[in-house]
Amino acid sequence: MSALGLVMFAVAMILIIATGLPVYAVLLAVAALFGALGIALGAFDAALLQALPLRIVGLLEHDLLQALPLYAFIGALLNRLPLAALLQRAGQRLFARSAASGELAALSVGALLAPMNGSVGASLHTLARSIVPALAAGGTPSARSAATVCVASTLGIVIPPSLVLLLLGDAMMRAHTEAVNLSHAAVRIVNTQDVMRAALLPGLAVLLIAWALAAWGARSTAPAPRVALSGGELWAAVGVTAIIAGLLGGVALGRLYAVEAAASGALLLAAGACIGGGLGRSRWRLVLHDTMALTGALFALLIAATSFSLIVRAFGADRLIAEGLHALAGRPALLLPSVLGGLIACSFVLDAFEMIFLVIPLVMPPLLVAVDDAAWVAALTLLVLQLGFLLPPFGYALVMSRSLLPVRVGTRALARALAPQLLAQALLIGAVLAFPQITRWARAAESAPPASAAADETERLMQEAIRAQQQERAAPDAH
Repeated sequence: MSALGLVMFAVAMILIIATGLPVYAVLLAVAALFGALGIALGAFDAALLQALPLRIVGLLEHDLLQALPLYAFIGALLNRLPLAALLQRAGQRLFARSAASGELAALSVGALLAPMNGSVGASLHTLARSIVPALAAGGTPSARSAATVCVASTLGIVIPPSLVLLLLGDAMMRAHTEAVNLSHAAVRIVNTQDVMRAALLPGLAVLLIAWALAAWGARSTAPAPRVALSGGELWAAVGVTAIIAGLLGGVALGRLYAVEAAASGALLLAAGACIGGGLGRSRWRLVLHDTMALTGALFALLIAATSFSLIVRAFGADRLIAEGLHALAGRPALLLPSVLGGLIACSFVLDAFEMIFLVIPLVMPPLLVAVDDAAWVAALTLLVLQLGFLLPPFGYALVMSRSLLPVRVGTRALARALAPQLLAQALLIGAVLAFPQITRWARAAESAPPASAAADETERLMQEAIRAQQQERAAPDAH
């Protein structure tokens, strides 16, 4: 029966690609169908489904998810005011001496705003609306413009402290706790702060690489005309940049909780817009509509992924995956690349949130039994996800851009424009694989605690972080 869980996963992926329906709708439908099939075949008892409401309530009570609608609200404000276009013009003014001023500004805006939008799709919507016209006006070729927007939309995956990174950090803590429970190892459980610090240097490297390649690609082009900004626009751009950078930096350094930073940023931006007269009744409606639409979609996805994973685990697919990865445990040089390759394949179909809610809980616990540095694995996961979103011809960012960009760019032309970035990021992933110390420089020393302290910490985190996992594992085992 374990194979049915893998069949269920494959059916869901095929339907997501073939139907174009929202991912949460596909996951709920497939979970309901295979749930009924599993009960009919006697694979598990119908009483298992009674654990579903408790799992959903337990997940929704997590304090990190309180930041999600606030992040969405900030993204909607930046999009609708429209501050993203203003920041793009300010960035072009800042980089005016470079022929790649438009691309450098677009990448900077993406690094600043993408963490707030969270998903690649949401970031593409914002950047396609506000950045692409500015690039076209500056004379940037359409292929380079499309490549720049695609890269900028994925920067929120790797630059701390994006919502994607925060949710991945929480998922890694749960997976690491489950792995420690299985292996009984006396190691320190990873937390979100560890993941952010591990991703800091690789994330900055991705941004620096993108800047350098943009400047190099435009080295033989004449600089674009200098962008004019009024004094009020300049101060507004500086103020918005300072607010967002300060709050993101506070979260990344552990000075602020994600909820505190998101609430403060939302309040400051909304108050500034109201004082400046840029947030009338009609625009308020649009901002609230965008916020509720994105929040609803993400929570629907969370509930659908929770339901789907419960049925997958009920069939025993998680144990089948664990057994397959355990067979590679003696060859760590093959184990980790195999998992990362699987994540890249899944990124052709799933956005970042979907990967975190659906795939990470299945593959990470058995992997972390064999690989003890969970923060290093998390940093690699972020890097390969971003690479997967950009890989032609099926990368998620590329597929989404075809329907959002005003000018259609051929796959070959876009692939040529992205080739230097993809090669550089592949080399960066290889460097992080070969030298894990790259992810450790910003982290505190992680010496193993005494056995008794480790046992107490593990027990505490188990109770707090994997109650849902224990419930879903206990039901199939009891049957």
